[in-house]
Amino acid sequence: MLNGKSHRSSSLGFSTRAIWSGQEACPATGATIVPVYQTATFTLPEIGVTKGFDYSRTVNPTRSALERQLAELEGGTFASTFASGMAAVAGATSLLSCGDHIIAARDIYGGTHRLFTTVLSRYGIEVTFVDTSDVHETWAAARPNTRLLWLETPSNPLLRLCDIETLARLRPAGVLIVADNTFASPFFQQPLALGADIVVHSTTKYIGGHSDVIGGAVISNDREIAEQVAFHQNCVGAVPGPWDAYLTMRGAKTLGLRMRAHAKNAQAIAESLAEREDVAEVYYPGLATHPQHELAKRQMSGFGGIVSFRPKGGAERARAIATSTSVFALAVSLGGVESLICSPARMTHVSLTPQQRADLDITDDLLRLSVGIEEVEDLVADLNCALDAVPELARLRTAS
Repeated sequence: MLNGKSHRSSSLGFSTRAIWSGQEACPATGATIVPVYQTATFTLPEIGVTKGFDYSRTVNPTRSALERQLAELEGGTFASTFASGMAAVAGATSLLSCGDHIIAARDIYGGTHRLFTTVLSRYGIEVTFVDTSDVHETWAAARPNTRLLWLETPSNPLLRLCDIETLARLRPAGVLIVADNTFASPFFQQPLALGADIVVHSTTKYIGGHSDVIGGAVISNDREIAEQVAFHQNCVGAVPGPWDAYLTMRGAKTLGLRMRAHAKNAQAIAESLAEREDVAEVYYPGLATHPQHELAKRQMSGFGGIVSFRPKGGAERARAIATSTSVFALAVSLGGVESLICSPARMTHVSLTPQQRADLDITDDLLRLSVGIEEVEDLVADLNCALDAVPELARLRTAS
């Protein structure tokens, strides 16, 4: 559904907006918490007259509250929520027509890459993948029919950044900028304020925050864009149910608290890994060694909860480490309160060809951590134990 800002001022602090935006007391009962309107249909007072609701695929009060909340958190005016992050990605690309062209970040989530290359291509929509951290390379790929620039910053899984503000300032006429803000969350980054036209989220991740609900969102300040996305949302019907909306809304209320904890733990883990001689590379924007650390400090208010690294010893040792942790669970997804470890090449990006993964440096020795909010001492100890448990592989690889 197309939803504008609630009456609460966007000048309020982030956590205040997270708790109160779209969360007005129930007019019928005074319930402080938005009810779960578990209904498919709504009784009408007469033919052609509604109380704002007639069928839950089109609009549901619980979902509407979530959409107002998320719009406020991103500094946006309109939001449409979807049944998954990929449904939200498809919702944003519904703005395209046959013959249109997308410029996209080379290192994006595997599911987004798959949609662009194997689904949109069937409808005559072309995509060019570029290094969006290079502004000149990015816009050099523009064509007369380019309609979207698709950004993911920080990127999945190598945490590369792109300069949203500069890209927006130098954009060719008629090109919309979409920023997937899932990794940073609205708490640490506000792409609309930097010049993006559309923000996309997998709300499954940090916004929901508890790994118990799937969802997505598309947020904008442009009414025409929002109306087109909402039209697609209703036509296709990939909407979150009221319980999904409720769980996401509840999770979002603690987003600020959780993101501070995620980032604090991730910084400590990145620094710990960087000090180990048996770790070849650590990828985290909060490290001074990250090539875009200064951009991260300028564009983000925190560095997030994802850390990727390459242990010495190659793919065999990486696999052994991933299956040796006791606190970090071996699983896909990210952004929950619990810590996860995964092999992007074999899990999140397995839909890419081996050559595509190699071109993106997503090799079998790369591990990605979704750092949770457990006690940081436990997390550091868990990783150190896993790394120490398989040292001989690192020594053998180094010796050879």
